[in-house]
Amino acid sequence: MKPNDLPYNYPDASGHFGPYGGSFVSETLVFALEDLKKAYANLKDDPAFKAEFARELKHFVGRPSPVYHARRWSDELGGAQIYFKREDLNHTGAHKVNNTIGQALLARAMGKPRVIAETGAGQHGVATATVAARFGMKCVVYMGATDVARQAANVYRMKLLGAEVVPVESGSKTLKDALNEAMRDWVTNVEDTFYIIGTVAGPHPYPAMVRDFNSVVGKECLWQMPELIGHQPDVIVACVGGGSNAMGIFYDYIDKPGVRLVGVEAGGEGVESGHHAASLTAGTPGVLHGNRTYLLQDANGQITETHSVSAGLDYPGVGPEHAWLKDTGRAEYVPINDNEALEAFHHCCRIEGIIPALETSHALAYAAKLAPSLPKDKSILVNLSGRGDKDMHTVAQASGLKM
Repeated sequence: MKPNDLPYNYPDASGHFGPYGGSFVSETLVFALEDLKKAYANLKDDPAFKAEFARELKHFVGRPSPVYHARRWSDELGGAQIYFKREDLNHTGAHKVNNTIGQALLARAMGKPRVIAETGAGQHGVATATVAARFGMKCVVYMGATDVARQAANVYRMKLLGAEVVPVESGSKTLKDALNEAMRDWVTNVEDTFYIIGTVAGPHPYPAMVRDFNSVVGKECLWQMPELIGHQPDVIVACVGGGSNAMGIFYDYIDKPGVRLVGVEAGGEGVESGHHAASLTAGTPGVLHGNRTYLLQDANGQITETHSVSAGLDYPGVGPEHAWLKDTGRAEYVPINDNEALEAFHHCCRIEGIIPALETSHALAYAAKLAPSLPKDKSILVNLSGRGDKDMHTVAQASGLKM
């Protein structure tokens, strides 16, 4: 596929985005995934299911989220106008709840009373615990022990909502290891358990299913941007870890070649240092967590440890659709390092009065770099994927301050 080959009909029937995606799982999960594929295929276009999903998004989440003109920051930078898609204003404070509501409704329809999830920054865990409480389900969340320590507030929120939070002590004690443990749980309890994956990765049908549920973000932008500025944005920028928030806003713009799509990865201490989580920038294709995609791995195919100041971007892979968009040239991917993200975090707080998540701060940092290089009549839309309450301790520590 070339960037302008339309329509965009991915994934194919076997869950592939070109050479990426697919389903690489143990025999135990093959039947569960077939069940899930059938259930999702039957329900995704069902009028009653779609109507209930829309009602929950409107009355429980508070959608549509607004688009906001960051006028003061735009003026200070002196170039393109910057706009924020305010996913931080959703119930639970991030985009994750869009997807978890869709998956919880699917779990209920499939008769699964127990849900499990993995989480890094904690926002997906909070969103899963929230919808489990909303629909009366038992909930277990796996979280790397390192992330438990740096996201204590979100751990407490999950527990308040009735979830059991399981710290994972293996490996790097971050998101990759939490996902490993969640997959083990699912294999063991597949009969009564639905795995609510938090990103556009994992075996088919998860990458497309999570994208579809979160594509409400881009669908709203399609009418909000013309209403606000008279046309679609020139550039859309979103941070990329696993990639769900980026795919949520990118998807409905893939067939609009006049809109540039930019994903921003965690450059950590610099890609050249080896301490980063920029799998599209510095990775190679391989298989992890049930799908083929770009991974950070050594010459023997062993996954290498990652680093990011942001727990939600600290993952050695990326969703397979992003891998395909990179290879075809429809989207571009760039790294932003820890210090640049922290600087953008502080600028957004002080100039716009909005405290962004550290994940989002990577996208903001790139937008701040890009804006001065573009004329003032151009527009950059940043997906403000979440709010930064959860990151106060990390930011204070990185800034040498005490809370």
